[in-house]
Amino acid sequence: MKASVEQVAKIGIFASLSRTELERLQEHTVICSYRQGEVVMYEGDRIPEKLYTLLSGSLRVAKTAAAGKETILRTLFQGDIFAAPALLGNGIAPATVTAETDVEVLTTEREFLLAAIRENPEIALRILAVFNQRLQQLHETVHGLVSERAIVRLARFIHYFAVEQGTKMANNSVCLEKHFPYYQIARSIGITYEECVRLFKKLKPFVSYSRGGKIIVLDWKKLEDIASGDEID
Repeated sequence: MKASVEQVAKIGIFASLSRTELERLQEHTVICSYRQGEVVMYEGDRIPEKLYTLLSGSLRVAKTAAAGKETILRTLFQGDIFAAPALLGNGIAPATVTAETDVEVLTTEREFLLAAIRENPEIALRILAVFNQRLQQLHETVHGLVSERAIVRLARFIHYFAVEQGTKMANNSVCLEKHFPYYQIARSIGITYEECVRLFKKLKPFVSYSRGGKIIVLDWKKLEDIASGDEID
């Protein structure tokens, strides 16, 4: 089905469009629904020339090495755009995208997106800003894998998702809204499942981890210190 004008307007890169421009673009959109665990696209797939935007839910983006080891590159949330090669590259999916929850993905035909960009070049600048930020994050991740201790990467992972996805208070402590199983964290920061379990035990005075991936920050200042590279006392 087509997206509504209101749904298109909520996408960050289209924020500067007029009502008329939004209506024109809306005619060339499609919303696809995926159930939790369903694959949106596989690494190596040829993907149609469209802009892909996550309307609701969360997606996991991962690559699989020749030996079969999966590495989670990032988690996408509402409003995120993805599958850049469909717009700017060779049209081959660089990673496998899987629905972590039930999701809705909005696609916009490339031809009509380009027409909108010709009328409002700021759209292109916003798209480039998003992909530039992703590139910087990738550089930071690679640098971290090479030069930083695993416990620093874990602390940064917790801190990042606390800031980006929100928290709630639980018994005077900060509880992350999103839950993360050990395997997901391990694959995101380049360590084994067993090492992830061991590191959480080391962080126990400052961070609580419980069944189902619930993470509670008991000492926010200490978490920030560790994420900055300080040693644990």
